[in-house]
Amino acid sequence: MLQTEKQYVQWQENETLHNALWLSESNHMPPARIVLVDDTTTADDAYRLACEGSSLLWRGDFHNARQLLQALGRRIDRTNERSELRKAKKAAKSTTESDSSNSKEIPNLFHQQRQLQAQRSRILSRLLLELDANYISQLRRAPDVSAACTAAFGPLDKAMDESCVLSFRDLQGALGAAGWREKGVPIDSLGLSIFPHYGVFAPTRHEYVQLLLDAPLPAIHDVAYDIGTGTGLLAIILAQRGVPQVIATDLNPRALACANENFTRLELPAVQLQQADLYPTDAPLANLIVCNPPWLPAKPSSSLEYAVYDAKSAMLRGVLQGAKQHLAEHGELWLIMSDLAEHLQLRTRYELLGLFADAGLTVKYRLDTQPKHGRSQDDTDPLHIARSAEVTSLWCLTLI
Repeated sequence: MLQTEKQYVQWQENETLHNALWLSESNHMPPARIVLVDDTTTADDAYRLACEGSSLLWRGDFHNARQLLQALGRRIDRTNERSELRKAKKAAKSTTESDSSNSKEIPNLFHQQRQLQAQRSRILSRLLLELDANYISQLRRAPDVSAACTAAFGPLDKAMDESCVLSFRDLQGALGAAGWREKGVPIDSLGLSIFPHYGVFAPTRHEYVQLLLDAPLPAIHDVAYDIGTGTGLLAIILAQRGVPQVIATDLNPRALACANENFTRLELPAVQLQQADLYPTDAPLANLIVCNPPWLPAKPSSSLEYAVYDAKSAMLRGVLQGAKQHLAEHGELWLIMSDLAEHLQLRTRYELLGLFADAGLTVKYRLDTQPKHGRSQDDTDPLHIARSAEVTSLWCLTLI
């Protein structure tokens, strides 16, 4: 989420000190050192400056800024490839690795990949641009980004007539989200599209939808909760399957606005929305609770990553521990989970089953499916072994 308190960035230009509102989706601090760059700046010089910690405020042609960002990405990739090659040569000189050492390498690879991704993001986010109080860019050949920025970041205070500075990557994210919001994400098995908002995880991976369609509803299914609804997809499935009262919760205002728009498009008056940290308040006991929590127990580094990473499995534990207080007699908790965390050795199956038992829950049945996304088929991915073995499951849990 964007920071709630206003922060400002300063730079010197034409012997004048300039101030602008700082916008950062990842809550990065305002840059301390800003260098003005334009079409005459080489990609090598820009990469060197960015690696040294300088932020680059673009003053050239808009489309050339996009090309510079791509050039910076290529240089980061080449640097990372050389680093990986050195590691591979070092490993080749060592003795033959045992199965246990290979096993230990998998979680190391995961953490190394995350570090590389974070470093890449930091460097690329140092290319900045300035927009006026209407989100208009004065750069040559700049497109109209005002609608996308307003939808993503909210309106600026035009009375203050202050410009803003943001990373080119955040702008690209806003433009990409505007495209998703306009055309939607098709969910073929449902025959409809979901329209995600900026800052709300798009359901581009939806192999679990068929699991939700195949799972038999509890004999009594008058009331269902969708915990952490996001775009509202799970609540929509329950409503279309005939659950008369669905209560969808989320803590993120963007997610609530997104889900509300999707419910309205589909004319689903039976679905109620509530801003809540996990479980709704003042609601009847649920016959069915569904939740698709973040699948990997690791710390998120941006707002979107909260849909993927769950530090210390906090959300998963909260959902499981709260089920006893919110499930009706003979009610069921449907938990949508990938076992990728197990293949990455971030959590064992024994630990997962232990979380169920600690919450007073037992497994009634489990439905499985294989992921079909591109990364599971990409044998150049350093984590290919783990991704190719991944299974997504619907765990049906009941109270002991």
